[in-house]
Amino acid sequence: MDDAEADNADPVAHYKRLLKAALERRPSGTRQKLAEAIGTHKSFISQVTNPAYRVPLPAQHIPTVFRVCHFGPEEKRTFLEAYRLAHPGQAGAIEELARIDADVLRIPVPHFADPAVRHEVEELIRDFAERVIALAHKS
Repeated sequence: MDDAEADNADPVAHYKRLLKAALERRPSGTRQKLAEAIGTHKSFISQVTNPAYRVPLPAQHIPTVFRVCHFGPEEKRTFLEAYRLAHPGQAGAIEELARIDADVLRIPVPHFADPAVRHEVEELIRDFAERVIALAHKS
């Protein structure tokens, strides 16, 4: 049985193959970055990208996958279609999750020993972002 036949027989394996292929096209270290962004170990990423394993990718991680792996519009569409076929009961949640990160920029902030310093850094970043957005709206 080739991959196309296997994908028709097992829709979970199909989206796992798509995810695995996408990761293989990304720079070295992307699996580790994805694991860190999800808050898990690299072995979990291996399980959710391996068609031989039955461990599904939890829907709440889809926006993170798209962001970390820099999925393009066509890759997103193809992946979501495959994921919907594998998990038809989650169609509404999948759509909502896919939109969550569309207008959100995430900036990793290092650990600060002093929570007040972290709060100040976060406020400065928000203030700067709001100013840039306001300038962009004027043009």
